[in-house]
Amino acid sequence: MSIYSRQDVLRILQISARQLQGWERAGLIVPQQAYTFQDLGQLRILRALREDDVPAASIRHSISAMKAVAGMINPLLEATVVRTGSTRIAFRHHGAMVDPIRRQLLFDFERAGQKDALSEPAPLRPRGADPQRNQQDLFLMAVQAEETGDRQRAIELYEQIVAADQSYAAAFINLGTIYFHLRQYGRAEELYRRATEVDPDYVLAFFDLGNVLDELDRPEESIAAYQQAVALAPRYGDAHYNLALAYERKAELRHALRHWQAYVRLDRSGPWAEHALGQIRKLLSREKLAIAWRAEKYIAPVTGNPGLRIAGPDE
Repeated sequence: MSIYSRQDVLRILQISARQLQGWERAGLIVPQQAYTFQDLGQLRILRALREDDVPAASIRHSISAMKAVAGMINPLLEATVVRTGSTRIAFRHHGAMVDPIRRQLLFDFERAGQKDALSEPAPLRPRGADPQRNQQDLFLMAVQAEETGDRQRAIELYEQIVAADQSYAAAFINLGTIYFHLRQYGRAEELYRRATEVDPDYVLAFFDLGNVLDELDRPEESIAAYQQAVALAPRYGDAHYNLALAYERKAELRHALRHWQAYVRLDRSGPWAEHALGQIRKLLSREKLAIAWRAEKYIAPVTGNPGLRIAGPDE
């Protein structure tokens, strides 16, 4: 395997030492002195994203979210990065396009060969010609409606999809998310539960179900949903984070501590990591106080020989 020094990397990629150090400080790549060919591939992708003015924070959060969602070690190499807006990226993986931050599947315009679909949705094919294709067209139009802010139109389209195809998990999730933001939590729960039944390995469905159950103040069920998400994807940082919060609300501090610690192992920088570290310090401090309190109640035995006593003058 070829190994490249830092100077080799700077020369090959035509970047400055300051740029490389900036990516390391931003948490986009681990600081190191020797690089493999795979590392060069990752750095090329980072360079392209930064040249397109995608913010470093957006890249870092998307990478962390994709690690959690898909259990990947290095999403920049294990999936294809797709620019979805001026500041956002998504990942193409196993034929699906995923926005890990919003935890939604997106319609893959490029793969569908519809480069102008955002401005002119493709017309639907006649009923019966290709049912699967009809559903894809409807999903595309629903995503477009969401992107343009036409929430009611998106609801109508997603409802049409799930009425015709009870196995379309992505439509259940996207529709549930709309109702969640409308604070119609009962309907959102129903849709998320349906997604978990349709696809029992759908990590995001369990995570979203945990969120809506938390809003409904049903902590035991919420924790169970988050636990299932973690069981399916142990590197799902957001699920660990929400589990820690849920356990704290139940005063189950040792469980909370375990999930805060799991979260910071997955996300070592940024505001959420700082909050998690703060909670870890608080919980450890409380534990020390509890130990100290118990120590105050302890009465030490008398030292020395208990049989030896100096007599007083009146004895």
